[in-house]
Order: sequence, then C-alpha cells, then structure tokens
Amino acid sequence: MSQKTVKIGLIGLGTVGAGVAKILLEESGQILQKTGLNIELARIVDKDIKSQRPVKLPKGMLTKNLDALINDKSIDIAVELVGGTGFAKDLHIKLLESGKHVVTANKALLAEHGNELYRVARKNNTCIAFEASCAGGIPIISAIRTGLAANKIEAIYGIVNGTCNYILTNMTKKGLSFKAALKKAQQKGFAEADPTLDINGHDSAHKLVIMASFAFGYEFKIEDVHIEGIESISIDDIRYAEELGYVLKLLAIAKNETDGTISLRVHPSFLHKECALARVDGSFNAVSIFGSAVGQTMFYGRGAGMMPTASAVVSDIIDVALGNSVTTFNSLKLKGRSEIESKIGNIQTLTKRFYIRLMAKDEPGVFSKYSKILGDNNISISGALQHEGTGPENTVPVVITTHPTKQENIDKAIKQLTKATFISGKPVCIRIVDIPEDNID
Repeated sequence: MSQKTVKIGLIGLGTVGAGVAKILLEESGQILQKTGLNIELARIVDKDIKSQRPVKLPKGMLTKNLDALINDKSIDIAVELVGGTGFAKDLHIKLLESGKHVVTANKALLAEHGNELYRVARKNNTCIAFEASCAGGIPIISAIRTGLAANKIEAIYGIVNGTCNYILTNMTKKGLSFKAALKKAQQKGFAEADPTLDINGHDSAHKLVIMASFAFGYEFKIEDVHIEGIESISIDDIRYAEELGYVLKLLAIAKNETDGTISLRVHPSFLHKECALARVDGSFNAVSIFGSAVGQTMFYGRGAGMMPTASAVVSDIIDVALGNSVTTFNSLKLKGRSEIESKIGNIQTLTKRFYIRLMAKDEPGVFSKYSKILGDNNISISGALQHEGTGPENTVPVVITTHPTKQENIDKAIKQLTKATFISGKPVCIRIVDIPEDNID
C-alpha cells in the first residue's frame, strides 16, 4: 500500500487534546495499516507548556507560539480544541486563510458562527470537519450527511448532554435530589465546576443547531431554538411520573411539524418507560433519527470524555487526509436565512401532551375548580392522580396528564391556576413526548 504523509498541528492540549495526541502518537502504526496514511503530529500549541499530561510528547513539540503553527506551510490540517467563540472564531479564520483544513469539536462556535466560517473555508478552498462537536464518540454527523443522505429527515430526538443525563439517571434510579446528583456528577468528572451551560440546556441546543442544519439543509441559528434546562426539576415529579410509567430526560428535538414548520427545542421531557431513549442511562448519549426511507435509526454511545471525543476528532483528521471531508464539505448546500425564518415553528402553537402537578387545597369542590380552568382553556384531562399527605396550607399533590393541546393554552391555564386561591404556589408543567418508534412484529 502506498503511503501518504500528512502533518497535523494541534491547538489546545486540554483533556480532549491530550487524547488526540495520545492516539496520533501511539496508534500511528495501525492508522497507517488501515488507511495508508502516515499521520504525523508535527506541532502542539497551548498556553500551558509545563503541566503534566497523560501522554508522552517528543521534545520540542509543545510550544506557546501559535504563529509558528499558522505560518507553517507544511502543516496540512489544524485541530482546534480551545473552545469558546471569540478567540476561536478569529483563530479559525486565520487557519482557513492560511490554507489549512480545520478539525474542531467546538459546538458553540459552529452553532453561533458556523455559517460564516463555512463561507470562509469555501473561499479559501479548505474545509471544516466537526464530527466530535455533537455527540462525542458517536459518528452522528457522518450518519446525517452521508449515511442518511437518501432520506428526507422527518425528526431528530437526542439525549446529547452526558452531564444532564447522569444527573437525571441518579435522581431516577437512586432518589437523589438535583443538588446531590449534580455534586456526584462533579465528583465523578461528568460535570464541570461551573455546569451552567450543561444544566441550562444551551450545550444541547448548540449541538441541535449543528445536527438540524445538516439534517434539514438550512442555516439555523441558536436563536431558533426554544431552550429550557433541568435546574428546576424536583425529585417529586420524577417519582410521580414514574408511577404513571414515564422517565424524565433532557431532549434535543428537531421536527418537521404537521403545519409545515420546523420546531427546534431543548427541554425536559417525560418519555414512556418502554421508549428506547428512556433506557439511555448515565453519561451515555443517544440520538434517534427518523428518515423517509429508512424509518427510525438509533445511534448510541459515550457522548463525552477524553478518549471517545478524541476518537471522533481523529476520525475527522483521517477523513480530511483521505480527501473525503473536502468532497463532502464542498457538496454541502444549506439554504440561507431568508428561506428559513418563516419556517421556524413557534413553541406557543405546538400541540403536545403535558404533565401538570398542582398543590391543591384538600377541600370539597377543588377538582371541579381546576378542571374548569383547564377546560376553559381547551385542555382535556387524560388522567389524574392525587396523593395522600398534607403539604403547605393544607394542600395535597395532584398530578394531571393532558390530551394534546397547544402550549399557549397551557401557559394561560398555568397563569390562572397560579393566581387561584385553592392552589398553593405555581404549578409544575413538563412536556410529555411521544416518540413514534418503529414496531418489530
């Protein structure tokens, strides 16, 4: 087999960067055997060149001199793993304009500035590869862009944040409070010291923008996504919903709605316990995609961590070096903002089922009172469950599930129930998501 030498410049030697260096330095032989590529890690740039890393680097490879990498014409591919959107955006532009292909795992950068960077890459006859940006070691981008290219994508349902899934799994399986589950996630290394972007849903939203853009062929923006996090989730609601057969997950959803719009949303969702996504536990990720020809597909694996994410980064390096990514990138055609803005669905008009928990006064006639408020707002009750035990102000927890109704109806009803004298506090409302999974006879 003929050999081709490709030189790599790596920017950022954090957790994932160290994993990438480890693979390129220790597995170069098997990469050569499988692909005919002699992938040479030529230079690593990081602001910290003294800390110990879990990989042994050749002397002189690690430097603080970024310009030396950018100006090195022998480096074919630059790997950006610094994160963020300010410095990273400027860095991408410099790398692309210097004639280098770029590999990145930076989902925030691509979700917020990807459309601009793609244009810069094309102008300079280069490409951007980003398999690691959405689901760690799961090859979801290649699946959408090539594996499912023959399909019109109807919907994407994803658990794409391992931190949130780990927290919700521990609340569900071990009865931990949100605060205790978050602390455990941090102790295990599944959550950052500042987990805000994970638990408020924005990390999942960044990933959804990237997946949806290539699934539906539009230049989506983060502003197109309705975002809710898991910060306010109570163990009580997880327990009550479990009695009804539901499991709570933070879902990233992109869907062609029946009114012709495309909804993009990230929010806590109750799934029936028999649903495949409901059984995805711990820090694992999973993405279910519905295609017009293939039906339902399911992609499952570790969505974060040093080596799973590094695996995806190296796969991109190989794909770029083989010339595959360049071809795929050049054939990528996304419709502009003028064609998509009228198609973005409004969360208020979406028709879904809901879980509602009220703290209702334990007195005669209360059921008819809250039922009337729901009925007046065109909300039909599909089931109700009342628990014994007295809460604040002589109240008892009442759990209601609804038939499909519009979000705007629910919002009006919740506002009225919050003001009602027979209800204590603001009711809890969480969407129920019914995923139409394929049946195997």
